[in-house]
Amino acid sequence: MGVTYKYFGAPNSATAAQVPISMRPEELGGDELGMGGMFTKIKPETIAAMVLTGIQGMPLHKVPPLELVVLHPDYAVVKLPMTVVDPLRGIGEESVGAAAFIWSTVPDRGGPQDAFNVYQLLHEWQDFSHRLHEAGHQPYCLVWP
Repeated sequence: MGVTYKYFGAPNSATAAQVPISMRPEELGGDELGMGGMFTKIKPETIAAMVLTGIQGMPLHKVPPLELVVLHPDYAVVKLPMTVVDPLRGIGEESVGAAAFIWSTVPDRGGPQDAFNVYQLLHEWQDFSHRLHEAGHQPYCLVWP
């Protein structure tokens, strides 16, 4: 079993809280969750830490916590800090590569360990960041078992 994370954008927490939770993961396309969301098995805390330590140079212990929007027995919706997606929009290829390498060397953390996997993931997030910005949305994550 495991946990599924569906990242999506919404204009505010009230909208994010209305995510259609009755749908199975394969039915969640993205439009109903706000402009093409992303599925991954990587925790939102890990994504936040990966960007903030690798790109912003923030120490791991200073990464801000996620904001809980909805806690339901079957699912949760959390809001990621805007500082997680904003820095990704303005960086180039060299910075993405450096961030991937930095994250792959950080001890005692979860998520992908291989620098190339981190690099690919950061590119997906960079694209996601651009889409969020264009839509005027904030990043959220729907979590369910």
